[in-house]
Amino acid sequence: MSAGFFTSMLTVVRKELLDITRDRRTLALAVLMSPLLVPLMMLGMISLGESRVKTQLESELELPVIGAEHAPNLVGFLASQRIRVVEPPADVAAAIASQQVDVALEIGASFDADWRAGRPAPVVVISDASRRNAEVPVQRVRSALRAYGDQVGALRLVARGIDPSITRPLGVGNRNLASEEASRGMILSMILPYMLILGSFLGGAYLILDATAGERERQSLEPLLATPAPRGAIVSGKMVAACLLGLLSLLLTLLALKASAQTGEAASSLDVSFQAMLRMLLVLLPMLFIGTALLSLLAASAKSMKEAQSHMTWLMLLPMVPAFVLMVNPIKNELWQFAVPFLAQNQMLLKVIRAEAIDAQTWAVYLGAGFGLAALLWLGAVARYRQEKLAVSA
Repeated sequence: MSAGFFTSMLTVVRKELLDITRDRRTLALAVLMSPLLVPLMMLGMISLGESRVKTQLESELELPVIGAEHAPNLVGFLASQRIRVVEPPADVAAAIASQQVDVALEIGASFDADWRAGRPAPVVVISDASRRNAEVPVQRVRSALRAYGDQVGALRLVARGIDPSITRPLGVGNRNLASEEASRGMILSMILPYMLILGSFLGGAYLILDATAGERERQSLEPLLATPAPRGAIVSGKMVAACLLGLLSLLLTLLALKASAQTGEAASSLDVSFQAMLRMLLVLLPMLFIGTALLSLLAASAKSMKEAQSHMTWLMLLPMVPAFVLMVNPIKNELWQFAVPFLAQNQMLLKVIRAEAIDAQTWAVYLGAGFGLAALLWLGAVARYRQEKLAVSA
């Protein structure tokens, strides 16, 4: 490429950046939306979730029990576990369905007879497994029942002169090989990658849509294309300006994460070292270029600004795909995954969050595939700009 090409490109970059600075409201939305919303949404959701779980674990649980009179000892044990037995409603199923009750317990009428005969006494936990807000209360009840059963079983063996440990032929321990950062990062493993990928993917959307579809609709694109500047330099200048704006927003987002992650207990789940932030930035750079190039191609092919903006709906869904796939079907890392858009970014960000080492081969495949796709999309946008009918508004 000649010096004139780069001179023309830099001229377009300055022109586009100057244009967007004149609209301060749009500039503020483009640059500050992600840095403000991502930390607030992420840490807000985590804090809310942790607060809810902590409250449910530490507070006294009211448990409606059907047939409580059949097992007074069990009722007393539940009370020692901060589970207070209360009278059940007339229709337990309806109360759970209407979310008036999280969990209930039904003690069978034969409980006393089976208990005295040494047979398993019937106890039924009633809950709605589709309600996530009831998970903690249900788990508390099940844990209490399991502890009571283990305690009584051990006492029965002792009464018969048998060592209770004879029923436990294995002493199973647990050695967690996950790093401290990985354990803390589990909460963020599904939230943070999507937010960062989406922010980088659409970071230059405001500028590139206005600089292409917007100028075409305002009929200000034709005079620019009529200049001696090469079409490739013009589209490259617009893309560079959008990437610079997206890069600024991305840097502010990472700095906001670093600042917010140093306050509050929930934020301790994120590695906020400068090294981790730099690795995240390197991971997200290819996605910034891919998103900007794709938007340039789509905006250049749109007949109006409204049509160009309509693409944002499905583009915002693309980063969700790997998150949903990994949620229902977790997979082990393989080298080919780091060449697949969105999945590669998700896997790389997970490695950074978990403070895992990333070898040179993985970096090479990831960066090569990412920047290679961005280059192909850039060529597509340049080819579209070289079409004479581009400047014609429908």
